[in-house]
Order: sequence, then structure tokens, then C-alpha cells
Amino acid sequence: MSSPKILALDCSTEFCSVALITGEVVLSKEEQAGQRHSERVLPMVDAVLAESGVELKSLSAIAFGSGPGSFTGLRIAAGVAQGLAFGANVPVIPIPTLLALAQATQQARVLAVLDARMGEIYAAAYERVGGEWRTIFAPCLGKPDAVPSLPNGIWVGVGSGFLAYGELLKNRFREQLGAVDASRYPRAIEVAELAVDRLREAVAAEGALPLYIRDKVALTETERGVAK
Repeated sequence: MSSPKILALDCSTEFCSVALITGEVVLSKEEQAGQRHSERVLPMVDAVLAESGVELKSLSAIAFGSGPGSFTGLRIAAGVAQGLAFGANVPVIPIPTLLALAQATQQARVLAVLDARMGEIYAAAYERVGGEWRTIFAPCLGKPDAVPSLPNGIWVGVGSGFLAYGELLKNRFREQLGAVDASRYPRAIEVAELAVDRLREAVAAEGALPLYIRDKVALTETERGVAK
């Protein structure tokens, strides 16, 4: 059986990244796009495909960072993945962005945290068992000092949530929290790696749906007045 060919993309933060895995070969493009994901992601897709000589229709699947993360970025990633998948008649694989963060650490126990703004964080905990990730608690939204508890043991922290709320999180978990990498962000490379093992979970193009978690992105005028 030939190795799967997975095209992956992530737009969940200010960074935009695209990756292609074909067997042992991995090609990737990434840049800090700010608010320009919609302008940058397709040219990056084209560049990766051109460099590899792979055609869209020959892909096994298209994976994307499904969230949580930037609402606009998640919509762009899901929309692009869906459009490409429809055109090429290939399935899609949504990959949680916090799981991609955990994958990047190459550690066994990971607390992945993204800054969700408005004084909150997105958080999830994963443990690698027998080469596969097990969810300790699923992606959730809340205050940094109210993150769900972790099983006993030392956990590695990763993600921008530690950059914004590092002290609160360290106080929350104390001796359970080991090394912390606050500079790491979700990338298409890890999205692609996870997708290779999740081909059986691929869905039709219309299943390319974002994982928002927060259903409210802005304060009303009254709430802004109260918050001042």
C-alpha cells in the first residue's frame, strides 16, 4: 500500500502554515500573516504542491486545524479545506489545534493552552499512551485559574496561554507543571502528522467544520461600559 499524501493547513493564530506529507517527505511553508490569512494561504498551498509535484486529486485527504483559535482564521482554514476537497473529490480531516500543540512537544503529558483574549484561555490536556494520544480533558474555555485539574505527575505546558497568564497557570498547577514552551503555536506540520494516523476519521468535504468553543466574540456596548 502506498503512503498517504496529506495536505494540511492551519490559520488558527496570527501564523499561517501549510504542509504536505508524502511518505517520509515533508514540505512546509509558514509565516506570520497577522490578518492576511485569506491572502496568503492559497499561494502557500500552490507553492507546496508545485514544489512536491503532487496534484490535489492525488491526495489521500486534506487536514486543517479546526480550533479552537481565531474565529476568522478557523473559518478561513475550514473554508479553504472544504473548497479544495470539493474540487479534488477528496475527504477532509479536522484536527484540534490544541492537539497539534501537544504533538509538537514530543512529550508524553501535555497541557496545551492558547490565549483566548477577554481574560480567558482555551485549554486541553493530552497523554500519549502506546504511541497514541489520549484526551485527559477536551478543549475548553475559561479563566486561567479555573482550568480542570490534572492527574498526578509532571506535565509539560505549551502555547500562548502561558505567555499571557503564565503565573496564574503555574500557581494553578504548582509542582505538577514542568517545562513550559510559551512561544510555540499550532502548525500545519503537526496537523499533517496527526492526520496520517486519523485517515479512518476522514469525512466528506461538508464536514470541514470549525471547533469554535466560544460562541460569543465581542462585548455589547452595555457590557463594555460595565467592564470599564
